[in-house]
Order: sequence, then C-alpha cells, then structure tokens
Amino acid sequence: MPVPCDPQVLIENRLLLALPSEEYERLLPHLENVSLTFKEVLYGSREPMQYVYFPNHGVVSLLTSLSDNTVTEVGLVGNEGMVGVPVFLGADTTPFKAIVQLSGDAMRMKKDVFKASLNQDTVLHFLLQRYTQALMIQISQSAACNWHHSVEERCCRWLLMTHERAKTDQFPLTQEFLSKMLAVRRATVTVVAGTLQKAGLIRYSRGQMTILDRLGLEETTCECYMLVKQEFDRLLG
Repeated sequence: MPVPCDPQVLIENRLLLALPSEEYERLLPHLENVSLTFKEVLYGSREPMQYVYFPNHGVVSLLTSLSDNTVTEVGLVGNEGMVGVPVFLGADTTPFKAIVQLSGDAMRMKKDVFKASLNQDTVLHFLLQRYTQALMIQISQSAACNWHHSVEERCCRWLLMTHERAKTDQFPLTQEFLSKMLAVRRATVTVVAGTLQKAGLIRYSRGQMTILDRLGLEETTCECYMLVKQEFDRLLG
C-alpha cells in the first residue's frame, strides 16, 4: 500500500487540481508523494511500467534512443500532465524512456490501481483524453521542428518549454544534457548558448541556466513553441 499522502503536501498538478473534490478524495488514499531526483529513470524503454506520476514540481523528459545510441527528447512533462500516458491508452510498455530532467516531486499511483480507478464517467478520464491529445501535438510538432528549424530556434523553444514548467528563472542545465535533448554536438550548443547570452536573453554559467528575457526568447524561437502552448491552453485551460 502507498504511504498515505501528507495533507501538508502542496498539490500543484493541474490535472489533479481540476478534479471535483469527491473524485479527488477517492483517489487520495492511493496517491503517494515521492521525490523526483535528477536523472532518475521513471520507466525505461520497453520495460513494464509500475506507476503513473502526476508531477507537482520538476520536469520529466520523454526520450527515444536509436541503435547508434543517439538520444533525442520527444516530449516534456511538468505539472500540467501525467507521466505514464501509455498506461491510460492500455499499454504497459513504450519505446520511450522517462527521465527526470529537473528535480521536484510528484504524486505516484500504482498502475493497476490507476487503471481500476478509470472509467468514462470520471472527470480524470476526460482530462486525460485532452492531455493525451495535447501531448501528441507536442511530440508531433517537435519532430517537425527538429527537421525544419535552426538549432537556435529549437534551443529557444526547449528553454521556453522548460522555463514554464520549472516555475523559476534559474535551473541546472549542462551543455552535454542540452546537446542530447536537441540531438546536436556539444560544440554546437556552446555556440548557440553564447549567441543567446550575448543577446542578453540568457545567462549560462557553471551548469546553471538563467532566463533573463523570456519575451526575447519567444521572438527568437520558431512558431512551434506558440502553437503547442496554445493547444495546451485550449485543451486543458
């Protein structure tokens, strides 16, 4: 059995907050507050999922790997969503890997309990349908962005998406990690980060990224960022 949720835990997951109080109270005994530590793997590629996670704070990356060990990020999850959408769709595994990008905490529920809690009459089922649509748009648009737009535009898009989920202007970020997220060489990230820093949009030092001018990043990035943001706002409010 999960550890009963401490009533002092601050729930900031938008899906859970949107539930009617009666529905949330039914789920509460099965929700466990857990820490999300940097680089923690929540589920691996094609490994059976044991839990679903509703992040309160922190950011989780959805990664795909190729046979040459190239790793690319295909999606981001923060407190707007849930890690474990394949379980909602009826699958127990996925080729993606979910890894914690920024530390935080989440409400965790065992997979089998989660599946038993869902039916089409629940608000959670309705919300997860809309969230799944939004996540699919994010993944699809990321694929188009990686193919058609410059590294600088893609970097700005990634920083904006991470910034709004991190809920803070400063967060840990290494160039090595960012290069993997963008599927480019580390030297390329160094050049792009330097350009953005000279423009006064960011400050990067000793593995710490600081967003100085969010509006400037929005003006520098491609249309993909705003398209995905608008769809999340439309579908999830």
